Amino acid sequence: MACLRCLCGVDDIPSSLMPGGQTAAVYWAGNPQMEPLHRIHGISFPDVEALEEWDRRQEEAKRRDHRKIGKEQELFFFHDMSPGSCFFLPKGAYIYNALSDFLKSEYRKRGFVEVVTPNVFNNKLWEQSGHWEHYRDNMFTFQLENESFSLKPMNCPGHCLMYAHRPRSWRELPLRLADFGALHRNEFSGALSGLVRARRFRQDDAHIFCTAEQVEDEIKGCLDFLRAVYQVFGFSFRLYLSTRPENFLGERAFWDLAEKQLESSLKEFDQPWELNPGDGAFYGPKIDIQIKDALGRDHQCATIQLDFQLPIRFDLSYVGKDGADTRRPVMIHRAILGSLERMIAILAENCGGKWPFWLSPSQIMVIPLGGNTEDYARQVHQQLLQAGFMADICLDSGSTLNRKIRNAQLAQFNFIFVVGEKERASGTVSLRTRNNQQHRMRDLSVTIRRLLELKESRCRNAEDEF
Repeated sequence: MACLRCLCGVDDIPSSLMPGGQTAAVYWAGNPQMEPLHRIHGISFPDVEALEEWDRRQEEAKRRDHRKIGKEQELFFFHDMSPGSCFFLPKGAYIYNALSDFLKSEYRKRGFVEVVTPNVFNNKLWEQSGHWEHYRDNMFTFQLENESFSLKPMNCPGHCLMYAHRPRSWRELPLRLADFGALHRNEFSGALSGLVRARRFRQDDAHIFCTAEQVEDEIKGCLDFLRAVYQVFGFSFRLYLSTRPENFLGERAFWDLAEKQLESSLKEFDQPWELNPGDGAFYGPKIDIQIKDALGRDHQCATIQLDFQLPIRFDLSYVGKDGADTRRPVMIHRAILGSLERMIAILAENCGGKWPFWLSPSQIMVIPLGGNTEDYARQVHQQLLQAGFMADICLDSGSTLNRKIRNAQLAQFNFIFVVGEKERASGTVSLRTRNNQQHRMRDLSVTIRRLLELKESRCRNAEDEF
């Protein structure tokens, strides 16, 4: 039996316990101007049982790969004409918009207001914010009329301009600005990975401008916000306090104060947390949140970042209660889902393409029993569309009823309406789920009302709750 020697000094590893290695193209020292290299890596296991479990998980991960699901369900695709930017097809756009609408509904409950900001900014803005020094290699830049411009890779400097466009009063704070604008980041082509890492994406991005005294309450509000959202998806999560990195901006005293405020908020939040030293953003400490999916994998999506630096760099101020206009607001960067594209990938793989009803791009399939009931099936289909459901109708006369039902189940339609002469005469539908649960004939109007309730409640198991 062949053996492989580990360079870290442990005993020889039998090749039977080390699956085939993988390769990846890399550049020396991460510099694309340097010589291209190939990284070869593999994983070893202490016994056959551990190897078999790893193999099982790898096969399950392949089956759930969001790129595979996206192709099979016609959700999205990528094209060489715009590498790293996703084309969302109608069904994928429904998921995209449903996530946005979900967050917008929560924004209205929690005092956020949505704004729209430009995609292109003069690079003087990024120099003023400090991003040019730290982030310019990841930005798309171009020249226009002897000036240098960039596509925005984040929203925070634009929101600073929005705050500063007129004088502010303490009565306006906290000011919570939400922005779903498109962002562009110049990722290396070798780093692109479907929806997980793209060059063009949108975030559920928000920035809160508040007084120093309001910080702890705002952080608590952000933590409550993310818990409410993650409960809808059934995600468990872990919290990390990421502190001052080596290349930080500003004074240590500001950082120490910011870190203490975040720590205080975490201690009052009923959830364990861990310290992550030196992993904060260059402009402030942050709370990173990792969620765990159905395969036990961790993903970082949400973040809450406290920022004392941008208000200084943009000379932001507000008139205090005493009439002084030299008060400096504190800025909080906040995202719950993070990149919508990446969250769609995580959700697709987490549910294996079996989307919860409210988010599903294939909610209801209508199947007529015969040619005489096609008109009634069309009426049912039209009523479903008018009610706002993602509904389809199968008029294929060449397939048996069982085949049509099976095809709809394989396509992950949450509910299947079968209509025949009895249903047409009584204004009802015979209903079954993708899990093959069958229900007696139901009045169509009553059925639509119940499905609307399930959709609006965003329950995860509508098929069982029906």
